[in-house]
Amino acid sequence: MMKILYISRDYCPHDHRHLSAIRDGGHEAYYLRLENANRGLEGRSLPEGVRLVTWKGGQGRFHLWNAPGLALDLKRVIIDIRPDIIHAGPIQSSGLVAALSGFHPLVSMSWGFDLMRDADRNVVSRWVTRNVLRKSDWLFADCRAVLHKAEKYGYDLVRSTYFPWGVDLNHFQPGENNRITDELGWKDAFVLFCNRSWEPQYGVDVVARAFVEAARVDPNLRLLLLASGSQAENLREIFSAGGVTDKVHMPGQIRYDELPDYYRSADLYISASHIDGSSVSLMEALACGLPAAVSNIPGNLEWVTHGEQGWVFADGNTSALAEIMLKAHQSRVDLAVMSLRARHKAEQQANWITNQQRMLEGYRKVTAEASALNGQQVSHE
Repeated sequence: MMKILYISRDYCPHDHRHLSAIRDGGHEAYYLRLENANRGLEGRSLPEGVRLVTWKGGQGRFHLWNAPGLALDLKRVIIDIRPDIIHAGPIQSSGLVAALSGFHPLVSMSWGFDLMRDADRNVVSRWVTRNVLRKSDWLFADCRAVLHKAEKYGYDLVRSTYFPWGVDLNHFQPGENNRITDELGWKDAFVLFCNRSWEPQYGVDVVARAFVEAARVDPNLRLLLLASGSQAENLREIFSAGGVTDKVHMPGQIRYDELPDYYRSADLYISASHIDGSSVSLMEALACGLPAAVSNIPGNLEWVTHGEQGWVFADGNTSALAEIMLKAHQSRVDLAVMSLRARHKAEQQANWITNQQRMLEGYRKVTAEASALNGQQVSHE
């Protein structure tokens, strides 16, 4: 049994699953929350048995200039808890604080956007990214594109573990559900579904414009647009100007236990993300047997092959996505086959019960390396 000190930026469903996996693997899990931005990301309490650590972090938003002070307080926490491993991410926030503490072994976990987007923002971000990776004893990555990016920053991929964060295949599975569409009066409509956050990196505005374009041609199209974000006003303006407000349902954030019903109510899942790792919502859709239309970024291409589990369009190409929306409605037979392939893909690569074992194995590998290194140092002395 190991003591794992787990540090993340803000508590969300991904943290809940990782902490649960640590606990279920027989280890002691201690959670440090770097910031508390009140985003409502996760309504559930910490998994039973996971210990919340009180420290100087978790009081508000994280800023780069806070990192040295937080690292100093982290040293106090380390002395109190005496962890076997620190598991920290994203790279430029939680990873930075952990790296500044000087603790080893440090497992840094990329959250996709930290390496695919934030690393290249400016000279400071590049310096922070390179140094955190240099001080990391192990790296967890959810897609191969992230690993390739880490390698470009000088990281040795021999000390890494690749595992998509995956989904609960029992919770997310194919099935019939007409409750939502019946309530909306969409029984005979072709329903498009997107639940990416309404932030620029996820391209939800591309989805909105494509829907306006496609709905002008096919009046039977409808859009389920879940989530929320800073682009809310912009999205509503797009729908209003396009005259399709009555064809769009925007219910906001949906509880985890209700999500499968929404996937099952739809005919096509859409992600126009500009930057991503292995998208959990995409995996959830595939697990529910929902064909997908996705932008052709590397993270998406690991999950959707054009014409197999759905369709792929050029990133940011509104007209190409609109054409796919129309084609999908005309391809009911193809959708049935794609649905089977989507579920099969999820079963092969997105099973969280299987994938979490790779995370736990990564812990074992890094501690074995640390023990061997300590042994060599003792012998040398």
